[in-house]
Amino acid sequence: MIEFFKSLGSFIMKPLYFLISAVLLFWHQVFGDIFGPASGAAWALSIIGLTLVIRAALIPLFVKQIKSQRNLQLLQPKVKELQKKYGHDRELLGKETMKLYKDTGTNPFSSCLPLIVQMPIFIGLFRLLDQAAKQGSGRGLLTDTQAQQFADAELFGAPLSSTFKTANGDLHVMILAGILVLAMTFTMFLTQRQLIKKGMPKSALEGPMAQQQKIMIFVLPVVFGISGVFFPIGVLLYWTTSNLWTMAQQFYVIRNNPAPGSEGAKAKELRDAEKRKRKGEPPIDKQGNPMDSSEPVEPPKPPQRQQPKKQTRSQRKKTGPKPVNNRPANKKSPSEIPRDKPEGTPSDTPGFRPDDSPSKGESK
Repeated sequence: MIEFFKSLGSFIMKPLYFLISAVLLFWHQVFGDIFGPASGAAWALSIIGLTLVIRAALIPLFVKQIKSQRNLQLLQPKVKELQKKYGHDRELLGKETMKLYKDTGTNPFSSCLPLIVQMPIFIGLFRLLDQAAKQGSGRGLLTDTQAQQFADAELFGAPLSSTFKTANGDLHVMILAGILVLAMTFTMFLTQRQLIKKGMPKSALEGPMAQQQKIMIFVLPVVFGISGVFFPIGVLLYWTTSNLWTMAQQFYVIRNNPAPGSEGAKAKELRDAEKRKRKGEPPIDKQGNPMDSSEPVEPPKPPQRQQPKKQTRSQRKKTGPKPVNNRPANKKSPSEIPRDKPEGTPSDTPGFRPDDSPSKGESK
């Protein structure tokens, strides 16, 4: 049975040896003409070039991973409802959860695809370096001469095939390997923390799954940090470069296309609002429609009614009666003027005064 799995693993890894060695030798041809084919700089830059090619080829899987992670985040409230409803029956809860993922087209395993695909490449590069260092023989398209150059190539005085564990007191190996182990661990921690702090909405940061993710922020870097003492310097260079690529790629996605409701989305809204303000454009609403930035004109306020001042009786006599219907008190309306009054009435005669009228005792 063990032999069967060995032959199966060899059958799977053999094409990867050809693929990895082909990309590695392509970059070695480029940098070998500059630094020399046996120099450590040429082989180290070839490993970095190999990493960039592999990560660029994994961009479609990374996009799929981002979509899967966002769908999982948006489905967290529904998953919580299922947990409350079927928490007593784990089998039924699993069926209903998988049905929810299927109906929404979400694959929870897609979030691990880039890491799963990278692992065989990581193992293939590890075996290429290990066999070149121990046996001086190549695999795939790597010849024995090139494998020996690869094994003997030094970067800052440390062979690329050496590990921190096999340094045997060599300070160059210990310092370079230690720096790369710390860089690999720290970049992995920053990538995980960046995803949880800025790339996830608040609803996805609650519940048991979110707690597990928060724990993994610390667990994964520690595991890789401990394992890193057994990795050759060339493999550490590959893994550190891959982590830097992941961190930069994730930073770009969170900044320009963040998940709805996340801290990255809020920061993007503020940046877009400031940018539109600098350009003099009106702000937009959540649906992306422009809003009217002009301030609403307030209607004119009606004049305040002045309350009449209180007057004493003597003051009211002096001022006279108040006008009725906005007409002076001494002015009569047309209806009050007698129409049949004969002409020559003393009151109508100019200059007539009541004192000039004859008294009752005087004769006319």
